[in-house]
Amino acid sequence: MTQGAGQGPEVERSAVLRDFRVPAYVNETGPYGHSTHPGDVVPAHQEAYPEGYTPTEQDLPVIDHGDGIQAAADPAEHAEDGPGPLYVVGDVHGYLDELMAALHEKGLVDAAGNWSAGTARLWFLGDFTDRGPDGIGVIDLVMRLSAEAAAAGGYCKALMGNHELLLLGAKRFGDTPVNSGAGTATFQAAWLLNGGQKTDMDRLQDHHLQWMARLDAVEEVDGHLLVHSDTTAYLDYGDSIEAVNDTVRETLTRNDADEVWDLFRKLTKRFSFRDEGGADHVRSLLDTYGGTRIVHGHSPIPYLLGEVGSEDDKEESGPVVEGPHVYADGLAIAMDGGVTMAGKLLVQQLPLDI
Repeated sequence: MTQGAGQGPEVERSAVLRDFRVPAYVNETGPYGHSTHPGDVVPAHQEAYPEGYTPTEQDLPVIDHGDGIQAAADPAEHAEDGPGPLYVVGDVHGYLDELMAALHEKGLVDAAGNWSAGTARLWFLGDFTDRGPDGIGVIDLVMRLSAEAAAAGGYCKALMGNHELLLLGAKRFGDTPVNSGAGTATFQAAWLLNGGQKTDMDRLQDHHLQWMARLDAVEEVDGHLLVHSDTTAYLDYGDSIEAVNDTVRETLTRNDADEVWDLFRKLTKRFSFRDEGGADHVRSLLDTYGGTRIVHGHSPIPYLLGEVGSEDDKEESGPVVEGPHVYADGLAIAMDGGVTMAGKLLVQQLPLDI
């Protein structure tokens, strides 16, 4: 996609930020809660784990701002154009302004925030809420773009992140004790500890919950295996993409707090592809689910590179992230640019050259 004539990226970014300014909501527990992000913590025993949704075709009808269901146009009308370019988006965590700017810079939305990419295909890798100021605004945007993209012959879809599981659990189960394996824990405490925003909870509606609960956990597109978390824990939920997604949805449907907690805990694990044997762990997922490379969010790139150990270690200027991180013998692409720690919200066209 090309930028507007005569406008450089910085000019476009400033214009978009003006157009999409949102209230600076204040988190009562601090801007990022009490977590030493990105080691999203599980309360009680403070166990840190290395972090994962996507609507399927039946999810194309979306709810428009909560006012009613709006059916998307038939993509078959545009089939003769063939599939458009493929893009992925890393963790957003409520940073709506930054998301709008990044999408506009890539030509995916116009200056008014409407889909402008025709038959392009856009995948969000999960973690829409928590830590940033407007998680519900981000969800509303993704839902709207999914309808607009489908009407243009493209699509906008998203994967289940561990923070979607966390928000669902906090809303459904609140302070109900769960079996953490090492003491008492609750979803409400975990949500607050990991940057939960009161403004998001206040604005959360049934259609947001239904949308999140339908999200898939794994998908394969053009040889790219898309997941949220850099963990092999997906293997615990099935030996095919369909099986994993069905198991995750069934777990949420049963509405058992302990089961949902275990799912959240497992999809909060991270760094499986980073250290010794990491490439083999990637291959175990590719061999099981298909694809030739894995694309994930969840673990901020500065942490994967060992540049930052915790939020307390970051420099005033913040980590420098220019783009996705390709690692594990070229088999893994990390997409979390660390927007919550003054990094960069990444939108990337695939394939990415090594």
